[in-house]
Amino acid sequence: MKQLALDIGLATGPTLDNFHAGPNDQALQHLRLAAGDGAVPRSPVPTYLWGETGTGKSHLLRAVYEALRGQGARVGWLDASVAAPTAFDERWSAVLLDDVHLYTTGQQAAAFNWFVNAISPAVGAPRWVLAAGLVPPADLPLRDDLRTRLGWGHVFQLHLLHEPERRAVLRQQADARGIFLSDDVLDYMLGRFSRDLGHLTQLLDRLDGFALRTQRAVTIPLLKTMLESE
Repeated sequence: MKQLALDIGLATGPTLDNFHAGPNDQALQHLRLAAGDGAVPRSPVPTYLWGETGTGKSHLLRAVYEALRGQGARVGWLDASVAAPTAFDERWSAVLLDDVHLYTTGQQAAAFNWFVNAISPAVGAPRWVLAAGLVPPADLPLRDDLRTRLGWGHVFQLHLLHEPERRAVLRQQADARGIFLSDDVLDYMLGRFSRDLGHLTQLLDRLDGFALRTQRAVTIPLLKTMLESE
C-alpha cells in the first residue's frame, strides 16, 4: 500500500513542461529548441548546465532524455551511478552526461570518448552533447581534455527558485494531487527543510502518501507524525 501511494504521486516524471523555470527560462527555451521535435536534435552544439544542488539540472537532463526517446531517438546516458559505461553507439542521436563533477577516472574516459565520437562521428552528422555539473566547466575536477570540451558550446548557470516561486510550485503540485496545502503547512515546510525544490517535492510525495494511508488531512501535526514514524 505504501509503494502504491508513492507511485501515484511520482507518476508524471520530469518533463520540459513541468520544469518550473523561474530565473532559468533562457536555459529551458534553449533546450526546447535544441531538442527539436524529431528523432534528431536540431543543434549539435554542446550544451552545459551548472548550478548548485536543487536548481533542476538532473530534471532537465531527464526531461530531454524522455523527450528524445518519445520522438524515437536513441540516446546515450551517463551519470555517476553507472559503474560500467558502454561504448559509444553510432545509433545515438544525443549524449547526455549528468553530474559530471562526480565522475570516476573510468567514467571520465567514457565521457571523453562519447563526446569526441558525438562531435566528430565516423558515421553520420554530429550529435548533440548535453551535460550538467555543480560548477562551471573551468572548475570541474576532471581530466583537462574533457573539462575543456564541456565548455566548448552553450553554457548556462541555473539558479534556485525564490521562495514565492517555490511556494507557488508546491501549491500547484499539491493541487495536482488533490490535496489542500494550507499556508501554515507551506510555511513549516519552507522554514524547516532544504531550499532544494526536489527535496521539497519528495517531502510532499511522502506526505501525500502518508495522508492517504492514514486517511487524515495534511496538517503540521500529520507532517510531524510522519517524520517521527520514519
